[in-house]
Amino acid sequence: MHKTSIPRARPVPLSPLLGISLKLLSALSFTLMSAGIKTLASRYPTGELVFFRSFFALIPLIIWLAWRHEFPEALKTSNLRGHLKRGVIGSTGMFLGFAALHLLPLSDAVAIGYAAPLIVVVLAALILKERVRIYRWTAVAVGFLGVLLMLSPHMGAQAFGHGLSGGPAIGALLALAGAFCSAFASIEVRLLTHTEKTGAIVFYFMSLTSLLGLLTLALGWTVPDLKDFILLVTIGVLGGLGQMLLVQAYRYGDASLIAPFEYSTMIWATALGWFVFGEWPVQAVLIGSLIVIASGIYVILREKQLGLLKKETREAGPSRSV
Repeated sequence: MHKTSIPRARPVPLSPLLGISLKLLSALSFTLMSAGIKTLASRYPTGELVFFRSFFALIPLIIWLAWRHEFPEALKTSNLRGHLKRGVIGSTGMFLGFAALHLLPLSDAVAIGYAAPLIVVVLAALILKERVRIYRWTAVAVGFLGVLLMLSPHMGAQAFGHGLSGGPAIGALLALAGAFCSAFASIEVRLLTHTEKTGAIVFYFMSLTSLLGLLTLALGWTVPDLKDFILLVTIGVLGGLGQMLLVQAYRYGDASLIAPFEYSTMIWATALGWFVFGEWPVQAVLIGSLIVIASGIYVILREKQLGLLKKETREAGPSRSV
């Protein structure tokens, strides 16, 4: 396979505490971004939100690459087709995720998104032909039971045979579909990291998503006032900042150590949901999210034990569609 001629960044010494801190800040940035999207979702079309989130995320990305003296060389690519595939799948996930935020409590939308790492295990076996042993299949099965438990409050008896039980049910299905897209995007990122640098992976994704969001202008956008415009720009910057913090976190710590702190988003989402939106997750969602989190952490530790969390993970980090 053709290798890019762009030189790799010099390795940095591991600093687990710094890596964890950066990961926690990344999770907070993404959750604040989601809260901003939820705030505006009732007033602006999803495509408009996608555009602002993606276009203004390019600002911290370009600043970060310039600071590392990698701009514009880091944007060279030998796999444009791979970027397009990842971009279309990830963009679809972003549209679905933003629509779900409008219909669900913040913590519920975040918790259902935790299904993505479990789906990745299944896709890795089917697409990447990775060998998945019985222990990980068991963890995935238990995790999906947790997902069903989280969906249950939103999918009442009417959801099966008599129509969906309203907005939350549709939101839950959208969130789950978004998790599937995020998982597919993660598989594409795993393939891209063989030849592509982090800057190129993030840049082409954000650029394509910005374009797809801009195309929805023909369907009608709402002109924001100054306050909302500032919030829209902040959403994009937070998304880009979260991505950069995520990448840096995996440079300073092993993936098996850093990855479980992704689940801190549930803490931030619950707190923001309570203080900002007056929401509190129901017991089924809390219990289901704990089951999924436990399953996800087991999968991470098992992958570490089997040596499946490769060096490339520290280069690009997990895929984030929202």
